[in-house]
Amino acid sequence: MRELRALLPESLEIVPQNELGIAEAAEPHATFVENALAKARHASRAARLPALADDSGLCVAALGGEPGVQSAYYAGREGSRSERDERNNRRLLAELKDDRQAYYYCVMVLVRRPEDPRPLIAEGLWRGEIARAPRGVDGFGYDPLFLIKEKGKTAAELDPVEKNRISHRAIALRNLLALLDDADRP
Repeated sequence: MRELRALLPESLEIVPQNELGIAEAAEPHATFVENALAKARHASRAARLPALADDSGLCVAALGGEPGVQSAYYAGREGSRSERDERNNRRLLAELKDDRQAYYYCVMVLVRRPEDPRPLIAEGLWRGEIARAPRGVDGFGYDPLFLIKEKGKTAAELDPVEKNRISHRAIALRNLLALLDDADRP
């Protein structure tokens, strides 16, 4: 939510679903787009409002695209978010050898109503590689390991404003806003 609020124009108001008393949706699907669509439809149905949802994760070439849609739970579901992040990062480092190419991927979905037959779907891809050791304190998840070569920094070392400008989520949101602008034209 913090990243989305920083990226959205002030004219668009977003309200987190937990503030509306809406529980999180299940994410049982094998693809980012299916999970994002399920989350958007769930929130729209419960709120009786348009809903925006995303699904994102880290994909590593040498691991056949893993952790992928299981990024948040790559090393198990136990513990707090920070404990899971630490375990996920340790597992990722243990499984990698020389090929360290990776990308963050985000799918963002906007539905105007629960059964919207034409949901707006946008994606964002942020290329990088996996560092040999964690660096930086900002961000969450795999950010301390996600190295942006041209910057020489991990995502966790970037200033939050800069990260919000170049991340996979920023790219997906820009693409979604362009689709929304197109959808509103006669």
